[in-house]
Amino acid sequence: MKVCIGGATGGVGRCLVRAVLASDAFTLDGAVARRAAGQDIGTAIGDDACGVMVSADLEEALARKPDVLIDYTHPDVRMTHVMAAIDRAIPVVIGTTGFTADEFDTLDSAARDAGIGLVTGNFALTAALLQRFALMAAAHIPHWTVLEYCKAEKPDVPSGTARELAELMGEVRRPHHELGRDQHVGDTNSLGADIAGTRVHAVRMPGHTAAVEVLFGLTGERLSLRHEMGDDDSIFVDGSLLAAQKVHHITGLVRGLDNLLFDDAK
Repeated sequence: MKVCIGGATGGVGRCLVRAVLASDAFTLDGAVARRAAGQDIGTAIGDDACGVMVSADLEEALARKPDVLIDYTHPDVRMTHVMAAIDRAIPVVIGTTGFTADEFDTLDSAARDAGIGLVTGNFALTAALLQRFALMAAAHIPHWTVLEYCKAEKPDVPSGTARELAELMGEVRRPHHELGRDQHVGDTNSLGADIAGTRVHAVRMPGHTAAVEVLFGLTGERLSLRHEMGDDDSIFVDGSLLAAQKVHHITGLVRGLDNLLFDDAK
């Protein structure tokens, strides 16, 4: 399978390049990274040359007709990159964050028209399991809130993981709040952003790595589900490559790696 990697010199991109080059199931067909354009991607990430030159933009790389695009780039170009692949009927594994529910609806419709698949979500295995467990809990517990944490420099709020989690939980049911926003006294922004009925709180501070936590509560008891990641970007590799293998059996958008891990997934 010929793979093009968007954001090939980024943290996750470097790990993906190395994994694809070492794999018997994949061939590195293209790599996109504007600042390293014209360089061999191997030397650009500090390894031996591999014969694949870095493209300055995605259009140039997609012209080679890869079998799949795995995209880990900046939220500013999230729609541009995915739509460029859809226009060429190239399936996409979307690791870039920052998408809204409306944007996902647009991508789903465009992918169905093109007859291709898209997969999005947090591609770390434990994050995918947290999402599945949270959806299971939401079916039984009507009270919850989401907290997410990341480094001060992360531009999108809340994180794509937290936003997607809130939106998918909202499809299970809307959480119950004892008081509506207009019934509270004070600055109601402190209740968090409302995403599909879920109140989501984002923390951006030095000293924090990415984490997402779902707090559930019933009278006299509570449940906390939390996922944390350290500084190792390789945790996203296996899930991304699993999605790359399965995306060719999908038409439209699948949200969440957990939907590729369980037989009962839609």
